[in-house]
Amino acid sequence: MCAPAGDERGTPIGAAAKRPSRRGRGREMASVLTQLVQELGGGRIRVVDLTQPLEPKTPVIGLPPVFAPSPPFSIEVISRYDERGPAWYWNTIHLGEHTGTHFDAPVHWVTGKDLPGNACDTIPAHHFVGPAVVIDVVDEVARNQDFLLMPEHIAAWEGRHGRIPAASWVLLRTGWSRRLDPNEFLNVRQNGPHSPGFHKASSELLARERDILGVGVETVGTDAGQAGTFDPPFPNHTIMHGAGKFGLTSLCNLDQVPATGAVVIAAPLKIVGGSGSPVRVLALVPA
Repeated sequence: MCAPAGDERGTPIGAAAKRPSRRGRGREMASVLTQLVQELGGGRIRVVDLTQPLEPKTPVIGLPPVFAPSPPFSIEVISRYDERGPAWYWNTIHLGEHTGTHFDAPVHWVTGKDLPGNACDTIPAHHFVGPAVVIDVVDEVARNQDFLLMPEHIAAWEGRHGRIPAASWVLLRTGWSRRLDPNEFLNVRQNGPHSPGFHKASSELLARERDILGVGVETVGTDAGQAGTFDPPFPNHTIMHGAGKFGLTSLCNLDQVPATGAVVIAAPLKIVGGSGSPVRVLALVPA
């Protein structure tokens, strides 16, 4: 049987006409971006800020005294329309990378230290943007401050909303951001901090079987408060970062984000070799 007639490269006649040209695809994408701007301007898409304010009283995760602590956020005026700078105002800030609402890169944890593209400056920028799914466990956490998200909770969520898509942000809504007092937010008792998080089986499922971008939480870290006593210790950090996934912490306003249908943008500072960074996390939400 003869091959279909085509050009000298072997492309069948008419095939090129069926495929949009690069210029045509460019115009189509430009139209999509123009529509996005119009929808934002018209209020049909809202921008929800999922970020906590960053200030000296921002809670910082505590570690046992044997380990080096992260400093609290501090700010010092360089000049403010005065003799040090008559027409401008700026500050010096001092803080740990993992302070306030922040991004965890894979290099943050020992399991991710040898992965390629594992730091804030080497992660491809398109990985900072993805669809968001919100798993609401506010009622469960109200009953148990040490609540752990189990695979059966994920299965129940998927039974209602469909399979969690790959390359998505999975945000755990716990209501923890309502705790405005730093002591209540950290919730440290004699046997350590208490706050909700992920069971290691759920972290494995999300990282390996769903291939998500990463997880986001309302608490000070992506692991439960008691995770230092788990096997392995801090399983979400161990599993997620070992799989090249990311973390977002100290989120708020998750009650304004639907279970599906939102897009999250979480771009850290491009710190060379950075293990993480304070970040302004934004969700694009249908109005």
